[in-house]
Amino acid sequence: MNRLCLGLVLSGLLSVPVPAALKPADQAPDFSARASLAGKEFGFSLQDALKKGPVVVYFYPSAYTQGCDIEAHTFAQEKEKFDSAGATIIGVSADSITRLNQFSADPDYCAGKFPVASDPDHKISNSYNLTAAAARAGMKDVRGVEIDHDFVERTTFVIGKDHKIVATLSSADDKITPAQHVQKALEIVQKLASR
Repeated sequence: MNRLCLGLVLSGLLSVPVPAALKPADQAPDFSARASLAGKEFGFSLQDALKKGPVVVYFYPSAYTQGCDIEAHTFAQEKEKFDSAGATIIGVSADSITRLNQFSADPDYCAGKFPVASDPDHKISNSYNLTAAAARAGMKDVRGVEIDHDFVERTTFVIGKDHKIVATLSSADDKITPAQHVQKALEIVQKLASR
């Protein structure tokens, strides 16, 4: 009987829908986080950034991993175009602030051009309805350093000054590459700037 009850409880939990990432027109949750720009730690506030214009909040699994490295490098290369459109970029991952200090300053990746924020307890990613998965035991980054945090799903949000989500780009749903996240986000903020 206990096994039957346990089975019913587990099957009930498995049938509960997992919330999908926030969609366009949803209110973007405000957040503040410890972030790093060019290896220097500071407090990032979405609310403050939105006062200047749209914000591209991109969530990525881990610094110093192949797709994330490409995405960060591409954002760094295109930073001036985002600036011209009046947009702020902020990357968010579960990486520690120590890892992000290195990553944000690394000339091959963020190159000191835009900040990345630490979300080790998933408060920010959870507020955007994103899921996290544990890294495989012993998994190492491209430098050979063990990854000791969960991976948040790669999702990019373009948020308008009114705090509304203008676009949600998800690799899982849209089958887009990390570099395409950057290009699509750039196209969106450029359209916003031309209005």
